[in-house]
Amino acid sequence: MARFSKVLRKTDIKKRLSLPTGFLSSLPSFSGGAHAVDFQAVDGSGRVWAFRCSIRKKGHPKPVISKGWLAFVQSKNLKVGDKVQFSREKNEAGAKAHAYEIRAEKEIKIFGVVFGYAPII
Repeated sequence: MARFSKVLRKTDIKKRLSLPTGFLSSLPSFSGGAHAVDFQAVDGSGRVWAFRCSIRKKGHPKPVISKGWLAFVQSKNLKVGDKVQFSREKNEAGAKAHAYEIRAEKEIKIFGVVFGYAPII
């Protein structure tokens, strides 16, 4: 299983989500010289989200999710400091219809002190 999590920053909330380059191998293939690939991920409530990951045409790929990302952020009311996690299950016979899962977690703060994160459904 491939997985990554990220504490969200201002750019992640306002524009796009940058992904670690290592997660590219877990995404559908960028075939034929394409610099963007569409995929779907299911959240904890079972809602399916359509995303597009794109990479630079030259130089370091710097993968980002743009299409579909801001709708997810708004739906979950995510803020700077909250966390998101993507995971991909291995595709096996009889696997789930959606190989990708996305989870969002709210930062828990009491009197300005971060105590952890709580899942958002």
